[in-house]
Amino acid sequence: MRLRAEQVGSLLRPPALLAARADYASGRIGLADLTAQEDAAIRRAVARQQAIGLDVFSDGEMRRGSWLTGMADSVDGFEPDSVMLEWHGPGGGREKTTARIVGGRLHKRRMLSGAEVALMQAIHAAPFKITVPAPSNFVPTGFKPGVTEAFYRDRDELLADLVAIVRDEIQWLIAQGVGYIQLDAPFYSHYLDPEHRDRMKLSGTDPDAEFDAAVAGDNATFSGLAREGVTMAMHVCRGNSRSRWYTEGGYDLIAERLFTRLDVDRFLLEYDTERSGTFEPLRLMPRHKDVVLGLITTKEPALEREDDVRRRIDQAARYMPIERLAISPQCGFASIAAGNLLSEDDQWKKLELVARVARKTWTASP
Repeated sequence: MRLRAEQVGSLLRPPALLAARADYASGRIGLADLTAQEDAAIRRAVARQQAIGLDVFSDGEMRRGSWLTGMADSVDGFEPDSVMLEWHGPGGGREKTTARIVGGRLHKRRMLSGAEVALMQAIHAAPFKITVPAPSNFVPTGFKPGVTEAFYRDRDELLADLVAIVRDEIQWLIAQGVGYIQLDAPFYSHYLDPEHRDRMKLSGTDPDAEFDAAVAGDNATFSGLAREGVTMAMHVCRGNSRSRWYTEGGYDLIAERLFTRLDVDRFLLEYDTERSGTFEPLRLMPRHKDVVLGLITTKEPALEREDDVRRRIDQAARYMPIERLAISPQCGFASIAAGNLLSEDDQWKKLELVARVARKTWTASP
């Protein structure tokens, strides 16, 4: 059975959970109390996803400070400092990322997603996905000249350690019986954005060489692992924080190399605005790979029209067979815990739309 209606990963945290996180940070409650609040929020979120009719479930990343903070929380060697990004959209401007810089040799202390897997299995939320930050994300954000060089001679050496950490995670997830593993990699969008490519060149970096290294590194996280019965997916986005983004442009510049070289089963691609370009690059997708069309925005509360979404699916199907397509929101609803600028009610209406359109579009499909 193919998965047609998806949710990318993160969900808006309920107000009670955000309050509990604040109380824990200030020492007013202990870890056990926070975990109980997280467990309750996850159970409710999964039950709602099941009721809506999504084909694969997520814990909403409720335990995370942001989509990638599990890396610094679980691995020694990161420092409490971050690089700056230029954000576009509501309240845009220069702001630090939630990723940490590397200020020591990396050493993994625990699994990034250990607690997430345990609860999803306990509540029998099948099938469920676990999202893992791709190692390629942490090279541009983690390697700080003058700091990281004291521990890693160059970006390639840092990437090698990051690959080993994520590969260990993926191998463990497979051993735990997790059937859907999604790598999240917004930094691939830097290589398709002309403005970011120009900045790389001005800084003395070759964007094409960096892109090739990123693909090779991400492939190495699962190369040779037993993947029978496991869906390996890659989510490519353009940044997602409080309804803002940081890159723009179609997939054209990287499509052929990304789609053919990255050895995943499924790509989750943003297609909610004109910033994502046309569907034409989908013609380059290998025949054995599926695409999840991110047609529903998580950045605005307005609900898309069902007919418009179905029309967009038909447009995409001009470039690859409709039986190899699925739909989802374009990104998570809360890539950072504070969440995007919409309500929980808006969020669930959008996910209901995803499920409804999927049922109507692929009812007769395998």
